[in-house]
Amino acid sequence: MDIQGKFTGAVEPPELRTPQAWWFGFVGDRLVLAQTGEREDIIQAAASTEVGLTPTAQYYLGQYNDADCWALDLGIDPELALPTGLKSRNLRGQYGRIADDLFALAGRAVQVVEWGRNHNFCGRCGQPTEPIPGERAKRCPTCGLITYPRLSPAVIVQITRGDQILLARNANFRGGFYSVLAGFVEPGETLEGTVRREIREEVGLEVEAIRYFASQSWPFPNSLMLGFTAQWASGEITVDPRELAAADWFSASALPDIPPPPSIARALIDDFIRQHPG
Repeated sequence: MDIQGKFTGAVEPPELRTPQAWWFGFVGDRLVLAQTGEREDIIQAAASTEVGLTPTAQYYLGQYNDADCWALDLGIDPELALPTGLKSRNLRGQYGRIADDLFALAGRAVQVVEWGRNHNFCGRCGQPTEPIPGERAKRCPTCGLITYPRLSPAVIVQITRGDQILLARNANFRGGFYSVLAGFVEPGETLEGTVRREIREEVGLEVEAIRYFASQSWPFPNSLMLGFTAQWASGEITVDPRELAAADWFSASALPDIPPPPSIARALIDDFIRQHPG
């Protein structure tokens, strides 16, 4: 999801702070929201202390609509008592409840917070790391290893055969919904190579006409989803039971339960439906 408003990313805050700022605080991976009556939204205040928050670390993200944006690490204790008027919520469940731009910024914030938590010490020699001024990076002063926020690229593919789409139910999905196939890129692979390998491994099919569709940052925890379309070339469905509970071809008029927005999986399925309205 792109940020449609005026956003300028940055690492170092300006000398002159804006009168109000956006505060994206996380307890574990749960977003802290300000509650006003029945409405919950991203915290806006001059300082995080104004609403009673004392983060263990904070990271400047940039400015959105001329207001500073900060990511706050509030620890990982699920029993943390929040100040009156604040609630922690599952981030994914906030899609459609808070503005799309703010949801996208929250996704950026949680990834920065997780990176900060996970790289306080060097993964090579175990020594404490130090932030690098002007960069979203940490350096080990002992061995020099530099760590950046991790992104895990994954492909996700709409596969069609005539007027049908291939959908599968993951063995680890909660509930019974079906989705398009996806998988992580392995070292040394091209994206197209990942598409072919994943489809071959999971359902035993060969595909052709692989085309890029769109991408989506998916901060659960740090994926970059790269969407593709492809056409069936050969083979019969043979499900890998370690990955999938079921897979089949479906027409647009007889789809099973499918993922909700904002996932790119849903965008790929909706694209198929648009092309086969009958």
